[in-house]
Amino acid sequence: MKKSPLKKIILYSLSTVLALMVILCVHIYMVYRPTAPTINSRTMARIDIKQPITINDANNIKAFLAHEKGVDHYLVNPDTKIIIFTFMPIKTTGNQVVNDFKAKFNFKAERFLPTATQLASSCPVAGSSYTYKIYKFIANII
Repeated sequence: MKKSPLKKIILYSLSTVLALMVILCVHIYMVYRPTAPTINSRTMARIDIKQPITINDANNIKAFLAHEKGVDHYLVNPDTKIIIFTFMPIKTTGNQVVNDFKAKFNFKAERFLPTATQLASSCPVAGSSYTYKIYKFIANII
């Protein structure tokens, strides 16, 4: 008994769609799963200074950050009194850098940590994207 060409087309189409869905599920799982920091991982942090700083202060802060363990890039803006830096989480933490900064300099400063509301609204794609919704659906199943 021979299968009709229409049945073959439907069978191949459904198997292709099923295979693509499995690949998509595996891809979403691999992308969204939590991973431990590696040597290539970088984290960004911000320090807000609560008093005026001069250009010389900014240069001293840059020199300090250049020698701080784990910090690999930094920006100091004396006008806005904001310091932004990236660091390697396997070598240091943002809180450790801030504590070292406070110990070295006599500035009123604190690490900026976004609130839960700010985090929720920070990436408009994350909460509303279809891949995120699919990920949440798969995560609930698993």
